Order: sequence, then structure tokens, then C-alpha cells
Amino acid sequence: MGDLPETERAIVLYPHRRVSRELDRDADSCLEEAIGLASAIDLEVRHANVVTINRPRPATLLGQGAVKTYKSIIETDHICIAVIDAVVTPIQQRNLETAWSCKVVDRTGLILEIFGARARTREGRMQVELAHLSYQRSRLVRSWTHLERQRGGVGFLGGPGETQIESDRRQIDERITRIKRNLSKVIKTRGLHRRARKRVPYPVVALVGYTNAGKSTLFNRLTGAGVMAADQLFATLDPTMRDITLPSGRKIILSDTVGFVSSLPTSLIAAFRATLEEVLEADLILHVRDVSHPDSDAQKSDVLDVLEELGVEQDRLGRMIEVRNKIDLLSIEDRGAEKVRSERNPHEIPLSAVNGQGCDVMLELVDQRLNADRSVVEVSLAFSEGEAIAWLYDRGEVLERRDEEVSAHFTVGLDAVDVARFEHKFPTIPTKSV
Repeated sequence: MGDLPETERAIVLYPHRRVSRELDRDADSCLEEAIGLASAIDLEVRHANVVTINRPRPATLLGQGAVKTYKSIIETDHICIAVIDAVVTPIQQRNLETAWSCKVVDRTGLILEIFGARARTREGRMQVELAHLSYQRSRLVRSWTHLERQRGGVGFLGGPGETQIESDRRQIDERITRIKRNLSKVIKTRGLHRRARKRVPYPVVALVGYTNAGKSTLFNRLTGAGVMAADQLFATLDPTMRDITLPSGRKIILSDTVGFVSSLPTSLIAAFRATLEEVLEADLILHVRDVSHPDSDAQKSDVLDVLEELGVEQDRLGRMIEVRNKIDLLSIEDRGAEKVRSERNPHEIPLSAVNGQGCDVMLELVDQRLNADRSVVEVSLAFSEGEAIAWLYDRGEVLERRDEEVSAHFTVGLDAVDVARFEHKFPTIPTKSV
């Protein structure tokens, strides 16, 4: 992976079935997304077409006529890579490569290439390699003649030995085992970091959404961070976290995560689970949508499907705030419709991450959601009551502390359940609601 030259000439094809669930999506928008995916790894897209197919051919996916037509285009324009924006079986890939005399990459392979080029952290690179090895393993089929050679057995009773395909698969399996072992250590480390953050404790708010929906632009707008924010698919891969202050003065940790995409390879969802655990652990999720995109509704469905597959609980999805981004790209009429929509649905906030319009309203709503089950109490404690002081710092957010000669006065934010726990654990210490 990552072995593609910088300016390879490519053709991008989007197979569109006449009768399928894909009718929910605009074929031209799907092709545009595929072109964006190819451009994300610096392929020079010379041709791009929607190919309508009635029934996928087991041998080549595309019909014989289409295979011949694109063979001519590929030869004439010296195309090196054909991107098929669909799931292509190993047999179909090999047959198309033979027919066209060029490399064929399907949607899964293309996304893996992008992730491989963009991952920066050691964890991210391990996750990409794990997904790539799983994909590579599925490509080991007996159709490749070099994989049918046999290696000699060990010892004089060794028998015929293993074929090359068995050897390759064994080596891949061994590498997968090692990576999984290393990733499990990373997951444990992340767990320790999360526990450390909970002792601070600041609520975690995670940004999720379809790739290129504007999550990183919004993250930069709110935090002032210099996270890469480009008009590009999968601009963000490794999670970034910053603390920000809400209108009430309460601090939160904002997490920018990898963008989702339709038909995201299952291996990638599994491989990136450690990274996306930030979403599972988040106190609140902000779903950033590009409302200017023609397939915005289908993209929303994709994101919700991935969140459910990750195991995000329904009550957390129910509390999720929908950030309807890129209203600056809408017409005046559509902007008016967004305003009316938000009045009917208070959990939906129209905004522009580019110019900041609506960001203050969104932060107010985040504040309300996080403070819904939160109480602010005042507690006076003698310095000798170290256990109670430690408990407040561990479970609550100390907003203010005033030290006197023998005692300290605390103003603390606590969840309602923790107020009850404190009063039960320390019944002789009075608390006063603010």
C-alpha cells in the first residue's frame, strides 16, 4: 500500500444498477465522490463515467460491451489505474486487469490507500495496516498462478509441503495477530487516558459526520486549532482533542474524528474501533451534516448506520445534536427553510463553520444538554476533611475554591446522582444549591 506514483493517470467508473437500493442516491453525486476519493491520493482523473448495468457479470462485473469500450479508452489515453467505485471480487479484479492491462482498484482498496497515505500516528498506521492485510488476504485466490507453486516439506516425511498461497496467507495471519496484540495495548492506554480525563473531569463532545461535511473546519472555528481542514475526502484520520469553554464557563473536551463514508469497509470499521471509541465514550455527539450536498439525507443514513454498528446506544443517539453545516452555500430561500426547520426541531442547528454563523446558538444548546442533569452546589469543608475534598475533585468540576484559615469553600458542578452520593457518603457535610 502507498506504492502508487504521484501522478498516475486514472479512469473512474461508477457502476449504477437500474434496480437497486442505490436509487436513493444520485448517480452523478456518487461519481463525483468517487472522483474525490481518487483525487485524494493524487490520481490524475482523465475519464469518469457512470456505467449503468442491469445485472453484474460474475466474471467482470461490467458487461462485455463496456469492457471493450473502456479498453479502447484506457489504451488510447495510456491509463495506468482503473478505479471501480463498487465492491469488486478478486476474480473480477484479475479479469479486468487482464482485459485492460492496467491496475484495477475497487472502492475498498481505494479507501485503504487514502487511509494509508493520511494516517499520522503509530496507532493510525497500525489500524490501516490491519485493515489492509485483511483485504489483501481476501485477494489471495488460486487464480493467480504464482500462488500455486508448492514449497518443499520439512524433513523426509514432510509430504508435498505448502503452496505459495498457503504460505502467503500464513504470513499475513501472523502479521495480523501481531498488530492486534499491539493495538490491544493501545486500547488499554486509551482507557487509562479516558479515566484520567474523567478525573478532571470535563465532558467529552465528539464531532461525527460524513467525510468532507466540515467537521475539522468547525473544530478549528471553535477551538482555534490548526487541524487540517481541506475540501477533500478523509482530510482527518487521527483523532484530535482540544478543550473549549462553553457560554456558562464550563469547560469541555471537543473531539474531531474520522469522517464516515457510504460502503465503508467493515474491516475499517473494526480496525478503527479504538480511534472511534472516543465516540462511544462521549457525553454528547454532534452530527455534522453538509446540507448543501444533494445526497445529504443518504449521508445521514450512512453515518447513523456506522454509529449503530459501532455500538452507540439509542438513548445517546436520541440526545445527539444535528449540526446542519454549510448554510452559506444555500440559496436565500433554502436558508429561510433551514431557519423554520430549526424552530420546529430545536436539536437541529443550521450554521456555517466557515463564517461562524449559528455557532453561538449551537454552543448554547451544547451547554443546555450537558447541564440538563447537572447541579451546582456550594460546600464548606475543613482542611482535615481530605477524603471529601478529594471526592469533589474526583467526581465533580470545581468551579471555584476560596481558602480561609482552617477551611475551604467550594463551588462545584455535579451530576444530580453524584450530589445524592456525596450527601449519602458525607451526611454531616451540608450542601447548598446555587
